Amino acid sequence: MTGTEVSSGEDRLRRIELVTDTALAHLAVEDLLDELLERVRSLLHADTAAVLLLDPSSTHLVATAARGIEEEVRQGVRIPLGQGFAGRIAAERRPVVIEQVDHANVLNPILREKAVRSLLGVPLIAEGTVLGVLHVGTLTTRTFVDEDAELLQLAADRIASMTRTHLTELDRATAAALQRSLMPGTLPAVPGLELAARYIPGDAGGLGGDWYDVFTLPSGRVGVVIGDVVGRGLQAAVVMGRLRSALRAFALEEDDPAEVLERLDGNVQHFEDGVMATVLYAVFEPSMERLALSTAGHLPPVVASPSDHAALLEVPVDLPVGVSVGPPRRTTVVDLPPGGLLFLYTDGLVERRRRSLDVGLDLLTDAVTVDEVETVCSTVLGRLVGSEHVTDDVAMLVARRLPGERVVPLDVVLPAVPRSLAEVRSALRRWLVAAEAPADATADLLVACGEACSNVVEHAYGPGGGTVAVRAVLEGGEVTATVRDNGQWRSARGEGRGRGTTLMRQCCDDVDVTTGVAGTTVTLRRRLVREAG
Repeated sequence: MTGTEVSSGEDRLRRIELVTDTALAHLAVEDLLDELLERVRSLLHADTAAVLLLDPSSTHLVATAARGIEEEVRQGVRIPLGQGFAGRIAAERRPVVIEQVDHANVLNPILREKAVRSLLGVPLIAEGTVLGVLHVGTLTTRTFVDEDAELLQLAADRIASMTRTHLTELDRATAAALQRSLMPGTLPAVPGLELAARYIPGDAGGLGGDWYDVFTLPSGRVGVVIGDVVGRGLQAAVVMGRLRSALRAFALEEDDPAEVLERLDGNVQHFEDGVMATVLYAVFEPSMERLALSTAGHLPPVVASPSDHAALLEVPVDLPVGVSVGPPRRTTVVDLPPGGLLFLYTDGLVERRRRSLDVGLDLLTDAVTVDEVETVCSTVLGRLVGSEHVTDDVAMLVARRLPGERVVPLDVVLPAVPRSLAEVRSALRRWLVAAEAPADATADLLVACGEACSNVVEHAYGPGGGTVAVRAVLEGGEVTATVRDNGQWRSARGEGRGRGTTLMRQCCDDVDVTTGVAGTTVTLRRRLVREAG
């Protein structure tokens, strides 16, 4: 063995010892990450180093610690599993090298903005489970070799082991646990809407009371919420969870957003002593072309459309919930054109100690554009948070009405009881108005669909009850409505009954009834404009 080989072997051993040093074991996980990233960056002569951990839903990687690209953590960068550089590493469970960074192979815009040229990343794996990704980067083009990948993997194994053992010590993991338990892990898929959200814990640490929510309603409407419980710590988080659950319950019983917030206010004043919260609740119509909203002390939303710049929505702001008895709460109805966007946020995004609120709101409206919602989130955080430390939590929710979909499908699922018939009729009427259906077609479809739903209520179920599901789709000038149940029909009761199918055929161009062990489906087709003669 030559002297050069001995020297190389000793250097390799020294480098390994630096990242496996047992003296690091006493450090808290956050300090350990910082120390290891600094050592790894020095040993590999890299300019950047970062750790991204999988969120509780295991669908996104979230920036947790960084050196040289601290903005990743401060902006709460999220990378979908399997996409981009970091997403590939986690999904494929193997090292990945990129010698030349470009838009095709890297999703994170911060890496491109920092002019990172080359990247090496390895998975964080503990006990066979992928926890995240460790990667380093250089500002000059570089070819990483196998030895570099081996050293980085050693550091990754150390990080994975410690993170697995002490995950609760990480502030970012605490915020992730809050999202998992008190916020939707993934937003619902809503035809006609594109949705994205962010929650970023403030530097003050601990749990907070900011939250967002999205849920579909039996009437086919979609509810969106943004809120902020005053205070911090475990109590604020617990109260936030209770408010979220209570609001969902009231939303099932009331259509008017102002009435939902009124009932939430009563709940808070009765059960939550000394609690105050701001809440904004909005409801999208099934057509997605308009929404109704009410705000309890919350900052006004930003709206934008393809034909106009983003602006704060002029909406009356009522008292926060939990304050006192005040004047009646108000609801505002807003039209949202195809491509239009609604941006909801908490005050942590726009408020700063040395800057007026008006300046923050102006910066926000300048940053919001009509674009893909994930891009909007990244752009807003880049401009309003950037690399600065934010003391308060930030929650954001963005909803964009998809362009090119003039009328989205209507989906309604309700209990198969008589009182549901009026709600089905109301939802279908609103949807047909959005579809620009003529008066005769609207009347026929309301009669036919109402008859089909009435049959379900009367014949499909026994004392145990069930549901009636209604779906309406507009394609090529024809409406197809389906009424579905999962029951077993009973015989018609009384004389002169069972004429519903005849009535439906008189109102529609085509009626199909399919019955099986899984229930009955009635399909109704009606052209909006019938040919003369």
